Amino acid sequence: MSKQSDLNLKTYQPTCSIEALKARAKLYQTIRTFFAERDVLEVETPIISQAGVTDVHLASVRALRHIEGEECIQYLQTSPEFAMKRLLASGSGPIYQICKVFRDDEHGRKHNSEFTMLEWYRPEFDLKDLMHETADLLHSCLYHRFDEIRPMILSYKHAFQDRLDINPLQANLKQLKDTARRVGLTLDLGEDRLAYMDLLFSHFVEPSLGFDTPVFLTDFPPEMASLAKVRIDDDGEQVAARFEVYIEGLELANAYDELLDAQTLRQRFEADNLERKQQGLAEMPLDEHLLAALPHMPACSGIALGIDRLLMIATENMRIDQVIAFPAAIA
Repeated sequence: MSKQSDLNLKTYQPTCSIEALKARAKLYQTIRTFFAERDVLEVETPIISQAGVTDVHLASVRALRHIEGEECIQYLQTSPEFAMKRLLASGSGPIYQICKVFRDDEHGRKHNSEFTMLEWYRPEFDLKDLMHETADLLHSCLYHRFDEIRPMILSYKHAFQDRLDINPLQANLKQLKDTARRVGLTLDLGEDRLAYMDLLFSHFVEPSLGFDTPVFLTDFPPEMASLAKVRIDDDGEQVAARFEVYIEGLELANAYDELLDAQTLRQRFEADNLERKQQGLAEMPLDEHLLAALPHMPACSGIALGIDRLLMIATENMRIDQVIAFPAAIA
């Protein structure tokens, strides 16, 4: 057999085992049963849209298609959030979706540019209610690995202070740079304060989270609010009303107390596009449908959870290619 034939033989096969495929099917069944018992409606929305995500840290995959004979540049979704909020504004009630999402050129041990997301929204739930429901779902999906899911709630600020002795809500650019140098991180990120914060977090905070018990990390810096509300914490500091879930150093989910102010969201989108322009990135068209829907949305909390990462934890696999059939390199 030639080397080329041998290569073709190897690359036609999935990178995950058949057992991982079966574990995924079982996980989907568990999730659907969980939400059916709670009267949360499963929905489906388009994965391609005329609007892309403005967040400078996310890159949308562009797609060219024709609508009524006209050639259009559109974007594969990074999340079903915008479309699902249009359903909420139309009276859907509590909803969830399991779908494919795309983030351009994100590849590695924990990343693939095409991955599977579970996203759900709960009208009238606050973040504490959503934490309880998330813990219940994790117990349903991971009971074979963990006898009991009792998450620890930890603020972003205290996680930084415990590990790096610095308050990220108050630290200026120089203090963050000095801290990075002190712990041996010499990467030059220019004048980007949030980039230094993220560098420190990814190297010294995130890897330590969720080993004794899952961690719900709360109260992020207000600059990281994205589509969440901003509130005042117990120390009188502004924080983003959101939380992330960590298990064994792996970010699993991201939740918001959803922003309902269309004008504020438009300003955030426009600020993102200004920063994209300054960084030489393409400006993204805003989702005017979402902005029109926002004033009609009920107060709610929502969460996006990475199915592939949950499967990594459930099956005790360290790499995402061990739980998906065909990663981008061989898709």
